[in-house]
Amino acid sequence: MARVFTEGRLAYGMQLPVQSQSTLYAEPWEAAATAADLTEVARAADRAGFGYLATCDHVAIPRRLAGPMGTVWYDPVATLAYLAGITEHVRLLSHVAIVGLRHPLATAKQYATLDHLSGGRLILGVGAGHVREEFEVLGVDFGRRGAVLDETLDALRAALGPEEYPEFEGERFSFKDLGQLPRPAQARIPVWVGGSSPAAVRRAAVRGDGWLPQGDPRDELPAQIARIRQLREAAGVDGPLEIGAITEALYVGEPAWDTGRRTLTGKAEALAESLRAYRALGVDQIQVRFRSRDRAELTDQITAFGAEVAPHLND
Repeated sequence: MARVFTEGRLAYGMQLPVQSQSTLYAEPWEAAATAADLTEVARAADRAGFGYLATCDHVAIPRRLAGPMGTVWYDPVATLAYLAGITEHVRLLSHVAIVGLRHPLATAKQYATLDHLSGGRLILGVGAGHVREEFEVLGVDFGRRGAVLDETLDALRAALGPEEYPEFEGERFSFKDLGQLPRPAQARIPVWVGGSSPAAVRRAAVRGDGWLPQGDPRDELPAQIARIRQLREAAGVDGPLEIGAITEALYVGEPAWDTGRRTLTGKAEALAESLRAYRALGVDQIQVRFRSRDRAELTDQITAFGAEVAPHLND
């Protein structure tokens, strides 16, 4: 079981703008953004040494949630495949794919092809989902989504493995004598489990290669990380587990506009010092988000972070 990033060093990645536009985090300029904007942001991050680019997953948003969530949610496989063709080095993360909405063989076909075409750059981030109507319209039991996800992950371990004819026998899914080529380029697709509920934390500990918390503040991370390690040891699961964190919003330099009181701003060295604290908590990779008023400002922020902040993250 291999790590994605080098042990002992704090890696950094980002959720892409434009591809998901919840009012909780999207900037106003994203509403009118195009594929060209997404492309330039992704290429800037690739050049700046970002460890991964991430995209979200929702099939359909009910009207009752369209206010806060919006209805702009790009398909993760299509988006990550597009990104694979326009970038060279950056990893491609689904954060998170609601894999319980789909049959595991269908999911395996999509993500195995993506990993094959990208030269082994996929990180499969998964989560249970939270939108009831989305499950109901696709004929999936919302109330049992946790159990469905657990079995789906077990099935995906087989279906994304090296065998042309994978086999799995479970309560909901079973398959054998069904060939799927191409196989993934990676011998083992890293699976990072998203979510901060007790069930999600347990799932990450027992079935994951990594954990993607959903906005846990810094002071709550140590207890969560300790719990994951305790559960993993109790379950007898060997191998590394890469711990993530979503940072506060960032702005490299002194902004000439109101970026919000919770945004970390200032000189590169000060930002790096603040972010190094995550490593001291046991975090392996941070997901950063920059405040911006347009694409140009965002790509400038990405470039500045890669050139001025990132070199000091592991001082």
